[in-house]
Amino acid sequence: MKDLLNTPAIKLGVVGVSRDCFPRPLTETRLKNVMAECRKLKLPVVACPTIIETEKDALQAVDQLNAAGANAAVVYLGNFGPEGPLTIFAQRFGKPFMLCAAAEESVKSLVDGRGDAYCGMLNASINCGLRNLHPHLPAMPVGLPPAIAQMIAHFTDVARVVVGIRNLKTFSFGPRPQDFYACNAPIKPLYELGIEVMENSELDMYVLFQSMAGKTREIDAIARSMAKELGVGNKFPDKLKQLAQFELALTTFFEDNLGSRQFGVFANKCWPSFEKAFGFVPCFINSRLAARGIPAACEVDIYGAVSEYMVQLATQFPATLLDVNNTVPDDLPLSDLKGATRRDLFMGFHCGNTASCCLCDGYCMKYQLIMHRLMEPDQDPNITCGTLEGRLRPGATTVFRLQGTADCRLQSYLAEGHILDADPCSFGGIGIFAMPDFARFYRHILIGRQFPHHAAIGFAHAGAVLFDAAKLLGIPDLFTPRLAGDRYPDENPFTR
Repeated sequence: MKDLLNTPAIKLGVVGVSRDCFPRPLTETRLKNVMAECRKLKLPVVACPTIIETEKDALQAVDQLNAAGANAAVVYLGNFGPEGPLTIFAQRFGKPFMLCAAAEESVKSLVDGRGDAYCGMLNASINCGLRNLHPHLPAMPVGLPPAIAQMIAHFTDVARVVVGIRNLKTFSFGPRPQDFYACNAPIKPLYELGIEVMENSELDMYVLFQSMAGKTREIDAIARSMAKELGVGNKFPDKLKQLAQFELALTTFFEDNLGSRQFGVFANKCWPSFEKAFGFVPCFINSRLAARGIPAACEVDIYGAVSEYMVQLATQFPATLLDVNNTVPDDLPLSDLKGATRRDLFMGFHCGNTASCCLCDGYCMKYQLIMHRLMEPDQDPNITCGTLEGRLRPGATTVFRLQGTADCRLQSYLAEGHILDADPCSFGGIGIFAMPDFARFYRHILIGRQFPHHAAIGFAHAGAVLFDAAKLLGIPDLFTPRLAGDRYPDENPFTR
């Protein structure tokens, strides 16, 4: 897919380190071999001209990588490495970094060409702890150049999530709907992640919307774009200009208010007062923003917006935010459950905020059935028009949620599975999810740990990236499904 807006471009600086009692050419040669493997994979890397041996080298390397525009780094121990200077480099650089090291290539080089980097990684890790540094450590951090290049490729994706979050601003409009305390958003944990927060009222949104009314040319252009996207699925064409005016209001606000940050997400009030004031539901606009790389979460769910953004960064594809919504009836015919059981199935649903590129063909702009029941009973749809309905496209999926708890702790959950190629026989933006061992996970983690009903949904498997990114961001609790036979701490061992 075309590069998403609102997404950091990662440029990795790879810096070799060498301990003074080991041959410096060993690191130089091994680093060249690593860079050659990175070029084969077309990774966004630049080699630091300085090999770090001393503290002065560390400072010089920082200046060189900053000048090169690097926003993350790989510290490569070509031999044992100097743990002091390399951690000084990481501390002064102040951006995400990975530690990895060279394996020995041949029995023929185990005298004059032995690097002892396996040993050096231990000392480097200790010194990181002494300086309160938190490197990304691959599962097997010592390897030959092809393996190191694969580690760097994975770290590129991890770094994208971390850099995006540390340069993010959340924009919210309005308080959460009544009885949606599940979407509570304690601000302190957001600040601890490095996220900036800007909260606004519904009146701010309304005034902003009204201020766009005279921008006819821009509104008409957006309306034409909407009509082209919807095609025959444009069931309420008379609503397009109102919706276009709202989209223009949000994108203008976004561009004008990033301030000190490079990236942003929205978490906006969307009911029940919104429809009566604006004359439509904003779901289709949320879907279009998501398609551009700007998540816009429903129901002022700030942590949902951040979760959606993290999934987008990990998959490099638009994500969505859905309710973990309802069970799948036994009489709904399904053929391939992708390793799950019937009890592990659920439907993910929301009114119509999912980008059209994440839906099967045949999506339509319709009206919101639940809101219509509430606001326009026994009437033709009017103020409840503006959702994007369709079936979620089948394939691999990742479900993720970051949440700040009521006592200001961070916790998250992460699972992988599949969206089934099956008709959910229902309404909204909806799909059937099959995730092995999800039933127990739902009970003991989603319910047991008091997570809200919204979950960020990715359209690829990205568990490995999100798991490592969450660790690097310092999120203390990350829950994943346990296999059958591996009990959760609060699971009754006598349950049959």
